Amino acid sequence: MPKFVFAYHGGPREMSAEAGRDHMQRWMAWMGELGDAVIDRGLPFGQSVTVTPEGIKEGGGANPLAGYTLVTATDIDDAAAMAQRSPHIAIGGTIEVAAALDMPM
Repeated sequence: MPKFVFAYHGGPREMSAEAGRDHMQRWMAWMGELGDAVIDRGLPFGQSVTVTPEGIKEGGGANPLAGYTLVTATDIDDAAAMAQRSPHIAIGGTIEVAAALDMPM
């Protein structure tokens, strides 16, 4: 089955302890709904930089990554429908969905 990456962008950098617990409960419920489609729950990201031919830029660019998840889905529309239900959307973030291509190395 095809693999897709959910690349999380935006959302608040800081939350109160209560808001963080509430978000984590919604996150875990969403992960549970995705079930066996989840290959790798991924990780949240912290500080980032962008490496370009001109050098290294602090801050990760205009829309820095906030985290990732790797899933299987029948196609990109199915994967996008999964991502659309993410609690990351509810906190003002966005999710880029991209096909993860298998390549022989």
